[in-house]
Amino acid sequence: MSQRHHVVVIGSGFGGLFAAKRLKRANVDVTLISRTTHHLFQPLLYQVATGILSEGEIAPATRQILRRYQDVQVLLGEVTAIDVDAHTVRSRAGGVTTITAYDSVIVAAGATTSYFGQDDFAVFAPGLKSIDDALELRGRILSAYEFAELEPDPKDRGEWLTFAVVGAGATGVEMAGQISELARRALVNDFRSIDTRKTRIILVDALDTVLGTFGTKLSAGAAAQLEKLGVEVWLNEMVVAVDDRGLTVQDHSGRKTHIPARTIVWAAGVKGSSLANSLAEQTGAEMDRGNRIKVQPDCTLPGHPEVFVIGDMTSLNDYPGVAQVAMQQGRYAADQIRRQVTGKGPQEPFHYFDKGSMATISRFKAVASIGKLRFGGFIAWLLWLGIHVLYLVGFKNRITTVLHWAVSFIGRGRSQRTTTSQQLVARDAVHRLRIPDDADPAQVESVEPVDGAPAHRRPQPVRRGR
Repeated sequence: MSQRHHVVVIGSGFGGLFAAKRLKRANVDVTLISRTTHHLFQPLLYQVATGILSEGEIAPATRQILRRYQDVQVLLGEVTAIDVDAHTVRSRAGGVTTITAYDSVIVAAGATTSYFGQDDFAVFAPGLKSIDDALELRGRILSAYEFAELEPDPKDRGEWLTFAVVGAGATGVEMAGQISELARRALVNDFRSIDTRKTRIILVDALDTVLGTFGTKLSAGAAAQLEKLGVEVWLNEMVVAVDDRGLTVQDHSGRKTHIPARTIVWAAGVKGSSLANSLAEQTGAEMDRGNRIKVQPDCTLPGHPEVFVIGDMTSLNDYPGVAQVAMQQGRYAADQIRRQVTGKGPQEPFHYFDKGSMATISRFKAVASIGKLRFGGFIAWLLWLGIHVLYLVGFKNRITTVLHWAVSFIGRGRSQRTTTSQQLVARDAVHRLRIPDDADPAQVESVEPVDGAPAHRRPQPVRRGR
């Protein structure tokens, strides 16, 4: 058995992948454990959800990415426990439990969608954090038009043609903009009984700004651009209820308004992985309100210099939960381990270098905040394209992505419009059977639906013609 320093990396997102790659030729053995078989380029999930890109273009296989890294072993598994005293990681997949010992561990388990204590909203308002989420939303969005085409009642048809997006951050703005593009460009000639240009899109946020982190000027410009696209922007409105026929919002005065909508996208918040809670209990580290664990300046936990926690599940210096932070922390943790192995002293505390933020609003329109520069429009959009192509993994993925962008942005086409019935019913079935999100498929047995669990309503058969 190898006696070299063994590093376990948990998670195949930006933080975990960049850490594993950074440890190449570091004279260590690396085991990367992930609940998925792919590395997800999360900033482009909304383009999978709206039919621009396929899932494979933004989620290449982790094994393929690391195939030339001979010191890295990739294991599939949902990490269920980390024992910081025994230096072991317990994971499970396909009915098999694996216990992996480590000398150092880098925990980059990411974050999940937060419903701010209202987890029952999830069955009616999917988030956008995974390939499953994106494919389900694609199914819901495109099927809404199919059901509207079938619906003879004007009121019900209007509900199918209404889309609510909760959260006016980058993901919410990008989703609202692309649903508008889909309705007003890509689908406009495809139906006979409905006019997709009459689609109603409502962007809701409890705060008073759109893209608040981009500054007042860009925020106001983004809101104005969305309104030109036909998106209704509802600010200072908190979502207080969600069901299969819409959502209810409440303003600061307590006035409630019901929005009938059959398709709801939740882009309002995230919370750290549940592994953060376990690590906090074992090490005495504090947690913040977003269920993120507070780490030391060197990204380790109190009393455990061998445990690094990075990315969206951490809280450090109010750094944002963005890909760049995870990438830089992944490299930092790997360099720290490399120095430990070679007997060198520790690095300076981690410092995030902010390379800027960008968000698209529609084709040819984006906003960018880089240092002291704030600008929008076509130049920002071109810069957004270039940066995202640069960070996509794999030459083939870059080429096909650019081709699909050309089809969607220059022309009117959406090449990824295939949906399946499973995309529409899976979330409801999981909810009715009370299957947890981290359930092992091999352990899910046939169970009876929970009495009284709400079923997501789909149109009843209607008689057409004679």
